Amino acid sequence: MLYFMRGDTHSVSKIYRFGDFRLDCGSYELLRADHPVKLERKPMELLALFASRQGQLVTRAEIAERLWSNDVYVDTEHGINTAVRKLRLTLRDDPAEPKFIKTVTGVGYCFVAPVIAEPAPELREIETSPHASVPGEPAASDRPAARPRAHRAFGIKVAAALALFAGLWLVKLRHRPTAPVIASLAVLPLDNFSGDASQQYLAEGMTDELITMIARNSTLQITSRTSVMQYKGARRPLSEIAHSLGVDGIVEGSIARKGNQVHMTLQLIRADTDSHIWAQSFDRDISDTSLAQEAAQEIAKQLHSATPVPKTQRYINPAAHDAYLRGKYLWLSDKMQESGAYFRQAIEIQPDYAAAWAGLANYYAEGVANDYLDPRTSLGLWQEAAKRALQLEPDLAEAHLAMAANYLIAQWDWANADLESQRAISLDPRDGESYYFRACVLAAMNRHAEAIKAAKKSVELAPYERPEAVAVMYSFDRQFDAALAELQLRREAVPNNGYLLFLLADVWRRKGNYKEAVDAWAMGSIASGNPQSAASARLAYRQGGAHGFIRWQLLQRGNEAKKDYVSPVELAGYHAQLGEKNSTLALLEEGVRQRAADMRWIQEDPAYDFLNADPQYRSIINRIGRPPAPASQARIPEK
Repeated sequence: MLYFMRGDTHSVSKIYRFGDFRLDCGSYELLRADHPVKLERKPMELLALFASRQGQLVTRAEIAERLWSNDVYVDTEHGINTAVRKLRLTLRDDPAEPKFIKTVTGVGYCFVAPVIAEPAPELREIETSPHASVPGEPAASDRPAARPRAHRAFGIKVAAALALFAGLWLVKLRHRPTAPVIASLAVLPLDNFSGDASQQYLAEGMTDELITMIARNSTLQITSRTSVMQYKGARRPLSEIAHSLGVDGIVEGSIARKGNQVHMTLQLIRADTDSHIWAQSFDRDISDTSLAQEAAQEIAKQLHSATPVPKTQRYINPAAHDAYLRGKYLWLSDKMQESGAYFRQAIEIQPDYAAAWAGLANYYAEGVANDYLDPRTSLGLWQEAAKRALQLEPDLAEAHLAMAANYLIAQWDWANADLESQRAISLDPRDGESYYFRACVLAAMNRHAEAIKAAKKSVELAPYERPEAVAVMYSFDRQFDAALAELQLRREAVPNNGYLLFLLADVWRRKGNYKEAVDAWAMGSIASGNPQSAASARLAYRQGGAHGFIRWQLLQRGNEAKKDYVSPVELAGYHAQLGEKNSTLALLEEGVRQRAADMRWIQEDPAYDFLNADPQYRSIINRIGRPPAPASQARIPEK
């Protein structure tokens, strides 16, 4: 008898309508707006089950029993996750705001869309009894008697043909080309199935740790976190995502926390065929901080790419680990100013937690480099955190990177910054951020060709982490047209990225094109949610030309400096563009006293070129310790 789904033969005679979909269980067909939709058998069976139980809970155990009861060797946990994922992709359903399939965390699913059920035309059942009549043929009693010898001969021929076919099939199977080896992998952001938005930090923190651990424990090429985060919550075919990221395999999964229990499910998928290589669920107490490492080792083992793992692992206090994950989540979510408190909390709970010390050091580094933190109160704390991280874990790449940044930005010690950046790369050669810092160190040593090369490596490894890297190095080398071309290329992927637009404005300014600089600056303000500032900047330029725009910027930042830290070097830059020598030099002297982060880049800015022959300016350059830059002529804008 023809059947649609094991144990659910009544579904044969049903048609279900929901949204703009029509599911015909009899013809095994799914239509959307009367157009056929391709869907594999198991997801189709699951959809029929969901539709037949509209508004009711369907447990995972029930799904496993109904769809896979006879498949002894199937990982049903993995099968259910895959079928649900494919259904959501087909229905274009968002699990965060479901219109069709709602997840009931830890239990099952509920089909929430209104469903209309209607009977389908009855299918003619073809009996399989030896006495059954086939339409168009005489009944068995009316047929002539069979001829045994001919029948036997025919059977022998069929058997021989089948044997030949089987032999040919085995030969073909033995000589089938070997499947491509997975050498590159992307870990997509884990879905937060806790049913609690406050646990998002756990999902993203575990994603980050999983990426880090796979990179450490395998020979695989791992896509950076910033590159995969663009696919957070995306419902796109995995083959398409893999092609975009340039990887052979994808790891996807989910994590759910209930009280002190954590349930994580991971799937390893081969990109070119969308076939599942491995799946596993992990149930652990929240106190087990080795979950990411255990999962990473299992994935590396499945792909035959595991590297030796140290036998002794430092104990990590669960509460400290939780605080660290919260700090890392804020750091990676562009909420850097809020992250420091959690890194400090992790250290207070466990003073020998190296990763937390490195996180705190990077908090200070980012804050000082971007004028969020006053260097006069932060430089000592930054150096202490970086040194402590290295003392606790000498082979921690992140700690060496923090120390390299400290030598570069805080101490103006180019030689040691060079050594530490190289050490960070040797410990983690696939980290794009380490190559970016290496590029900055090389630029500070006036080794611009090498800096550009290192920046290109950074973008190659992590194109979404520092998309501005190559353009910055071109600008430092005064290759402004190359910098503009690079920014145009990067903006094709993220056209409304405020940071890239402000950088574009700065390159136009250094080139001497203030009209284009104002346009880019205004677009950056709009992209950053400040259209009023954009309008004011355009007005200042219309009324006062380049000088009007510069003085408007100087006034804005001067007012902000009354309540928040603003680098004196930034203010000096505006006076330098106006050709105001005394104010420029006075502010640069203050920058030296504060050890302001942007002091190290003044030689790269054409605005200061008119001071190249000035003894006081030369003294400032010598005190920074920078090698002398080639002489050039500044272009001070006309009033």
